[in-house]
Amino acid sequence: MAFSDPAKNAEIFGLWTLLPPAISIILAFITKDVILSLFIGVFSGTFLINIVNENVFVSVVKGFTGIVSRVVSSMADSWNAGIMLQVLCIGGVVALVTKMGGTKAVALWLSKRAKTGIGAQISTWFMGLLVFFDDYANALIVGPIMRPITDKFKISREKLAFIIDATAAPIAGIAIISTWVGLEISLIKNAYELVGITDINAYGVFIETIPYRFYNIFILFFIVCTAFMGREFGSMLTAERRARSGEVHSGRVSMADIEDKTLEPKEGIRLQASNAIVPIFVLIIGAFVSFYFSGLSSLEGEALKLAKENPFTFNTFRETFGAADASVALFQSALLATIVAITMGVWRKIFSLKEAIDTWVKGWKTMIITIVILLLAWSLSSVIKELGTSRYLVDMLSQSTPKFILPTAVFILGSFISFSTGTSYGTMGILMPLAIPLASAVGVGVGLSGDEFHNYMIVNIAAVLTGAIFGDHCSPISDTTILSSMGAGCNHIDHVQTQMPYALSVGIIAVLLGFVPTAFGLSVWVALPVGLVATWALVRFVGKKVEA
Repeated sequence: MAFSDPAKNAEIFGLWTLLPPAISIILAFITKDVILSLFIGVFSGTFLINIVNENVFVSVVKGFTGIVSRVVSSMADSWNAGIMLQVLCIGGVVALVTKMGGTKAVALWLSKRAKTGIGAQISTWFMGLLVFFDDYANALIVGPIMRPITDKFKISREKLAFIIDATAAPIAGIAIISTWVGLEISLIKNAYELVGITDINAYGVFIETIPYRFYNIFILFFIVCTAFMGREFGSMLTAERRARSGEVHSGRVSMADIEDKTLEPKEGIRLQASNAIVPIFVLIIGAFVSFYFSGLSSLEGEALKLAKENPFTFNTFRETFGAADASVALFQSALLATIVAITMGVWRKIFSLKEAIDTWVKGWKTMIITIVILLLAWSLSSVIKELGTSRYLVDMLSQSTPKFILPTAVFILGSFISFSTGTSYGTMGILMPLAIPLASAVGVGVGLSGDEFHNYMIVNIAAVLTGAIFGDHCSPISDTTILSSMGAGCNHIDHVQTQMPYALSVGIIAVLLGFVPTAFGLSVWVALPVGLVATWALVRFVGKKVEA
């Protein structure tokens, strides 16, 4: 019989636990329809869970009802509800800003300064760096603001989606204050306790991993290289050459849903950049304030005492941001930005209060497809968790390995789990308790001690955190990949197909010139510049000029 315990399910189903993610990913590439692919993937999992005890007909019926119950459970989860509300609400803010002419004004302002396509791409990259505190906020804010600029300079929607995606999780994952920090340092601390080390400074360890986050660093540099050199390769080269001919998107996305002409500002409206800058500024500052107070209300014991005694120190901000409920905090800030935008629009006589609310609701409607995909992606994750897919992968691949191989093995395993499940957070939670004890055992086994042992632990921890982001970056069922597509107004499968060759190429550099040599003991300060040079060489010698 099937058990709710993932470990027992992993034993029962074995290789079959890989079926739901495999079906979703393969069908996504074949059908080009991510919603259908996710639906069938979830159904295959619910069917598999029931077929053990039931006949085929009953399993089909229970498989269907299982999808419904998982979608409902996904909506009922407070974190997911917060994510959906912030996605919808930010969509409403973007609609208001567009209707007020703010987006067009910012686009005109940037276009005067972004004289070329290079400037447009670097501006997008820089804006992505500024929204460092959360990957969801990054994907939802940067795309709508920069789309008119990149369209003007005939940059493909695929390239825009790539820049957004590559400055979302890779930035949030290494930012010293972000919505990711709390999870990362808690996983590090708990995993160290498994090997009997209870006095570790987990945040200090996190800071030490930053130079070893090779993929994050190299992919950010890769964007700059492609922009300045005007070189691309693979399917992105095809997309960019198509865009230069005037077709910025492939035509496989319904732009009517993303670029609703009824959201265009009325004739005669004075275009003011402040109509965009003020609401977006309120959104960002409001997010910081919400993170702080949300985290403060979650702190307990000594951490709460220290925060109250020193409310504005770096340590307090670190603790509060780490403990914050990011989904609720971002919804709160988006709602505040909505109120500010409506007030500005009515005050400046751009629209009436009724028109403002209608516009805001219309902005919600543009995000419905995103919500459907997110619900199915979360449902797939719940099926995968119940089947024990991740546990099966870990048990199958986590045998004792040589010292220099372990960081690479951890990175690859993390990448594969993250790619298959579409979640960085889940992958980190699965692998960290395995990687730290395993790295400790391997390090002790080969006689490492002192700084050598500590550095070896840091490399392996970085491999977990980086592999999770790399796999998530490639995955077509990742929520940040989905949001990047939507934010850029790009067909989702087009985004995945053009981004994957870039992500894989940079990932290979991260392994061969990052994790392997540092596992042998090479200084990270030698590996980093060598990897950056290799990233430049990849673009220079593999890439071809877009303007052929």
